[in-house]
Amino acid sequence: MSDTLLDVRELSVSFGDVCVVDGIGFDLPRGGALGIVGESGSGKSMTSLAVMGLLPAGASSTGGIVFDGVDLATLTERRMRAIRGDRIAMVFQDPLSSLNPYYTVGMQIAEAYRSHRSGVGRRAARQAAIEAMERVHIREAGRRVDDYPHQFSGGMRQRVMIAMALITEPELIIADEPTTALDVTVQAQILDLLAEVRRDTGAALVLITHDLAVVSAVADRVVVMHRGRVVETGAAEQIFSDPRHEYTRALLDAVPRIDDEIGELRDTGGDR
Repeated sequence: MSDTLLDVRELSVSFGDVCVVDGIGFDLPRGGALGIVGESGSGKSMTSLAVMGLLPAGASSTGGIVFDGVDLATLTERRMRAIRGDRIAMVFQDPLSSLNPYYTVGMQIAEAYRSHRSGVGRRAARQAAIEAMERVHIREAGRRVDDYPHQFSGGMRQRVMIAMALITEPELIIADEPTTALDVTVQAQILDLLAEVRRDTGAALVLITHDLAVVSAVADRVVVMHRGRVVETGAAEQIFSDPRHEYTRALLDAVPRIDDEIGELRDTGGDR
């Protein structure tokens, strides 16, 4: 069995004649953590949607997305559904819009479980949902499993989304800007939780964000994207201590520091 869990090769995503992801490539070992960083519009979220097979209408992709030796780009939708949500799970940016307001959080977590575990009854699925909520440190999970999304704070809703991702014990979790809508205190708690999940379950993690400070707390390796292309990739320690591309340095310069004056992120123009 190869140590590489995910291998993205020459991936391009286009909307008609407009290319939004341009021939990118990266790999992720089993149990590893990769940060994909870039400004809004750099193509990082579109990359994650391509991996999940969830590209929006009008988008097309080329290249290879090899997961555990299988090229996902060659699978039928039926076979992809068997992997999506089970072996690969995703935590979206805005849990309030991702959760259905008409159903309790427990029903939604249990549904994710039952859709990938044939023959599981409602009672067993409900218990699995409670255990998943306890795993992400939601207090009184046995009671709160019957609450609705609007009864949870933003940070707690994100914990619910992580519980939903974990319930099938996936090998890969993709977290797309999971802390953007949260204040810094709750943001730190969610990052600690993702690190804990990775440590306890052995799942690999792809963290997508515009915030290099967020990546520094979680990732082993970093991919920096700009205008649909990978401009730099390397170990997190190297990226932060010795960035080689001007755009990466600009991103690092944009991270606020107490002892710095406020500046603006420069548009380097990249290679295009």
